[in-house]
Amino acid sequence: MMDIHQILKKLPHRYPLLLIDRVVELEKGVRIVAQKNVTMNEPHFTGHFPQRPVMPGVLILEAMAQAAAILSFTTEGIELDDKTVYYFAGIDGARFKRPVEPGDQLIIDVSIDRVKAGIYKYSAKALVDGNVVCEAQLMCTQRRVE
Repeated sequence: MMDIHQILKKLPHRYPLLLIDRVVELEKGVRIVAQKNVTMNEPHFTGHFPQRPVMPGVLILEAMAQAAAILSFTTEGIELDDKTVYYFAGIDGARFKRPVEPGDQLIIDVSIDRVKAGIYKYSAKALVDGNVVCEAQLMCTQRRVE
């Protein structure tokens, strides 16, 4: 549905913080399913943890937010520019069910719950091999900066 080249046109993030590799489903205004291939080459694994590499939970949440941003930008027809930014506004009910390790493929499933006064609220979950590894309610907002 959307490869890395198309993702780079939607998100301002770059290595090492670009956490979406592919979008496999996208229904404007409703839902997105994206993939993140977790590899040992990622810089956080040198220190988290050297004896047993585990993807930091905050990066799983960031991957969810990036998928949410792609969904919102696509829904609104916004193209990436230097003046549009997408910020976290809140995270509620975040739960981590199991570690994510190198070699895992993270499937990120995000749905829009509501949009009010420029604040988007999403239900998000991340899965590995069909098992939920993280779930949360996310709130994000878009801003124009001058």
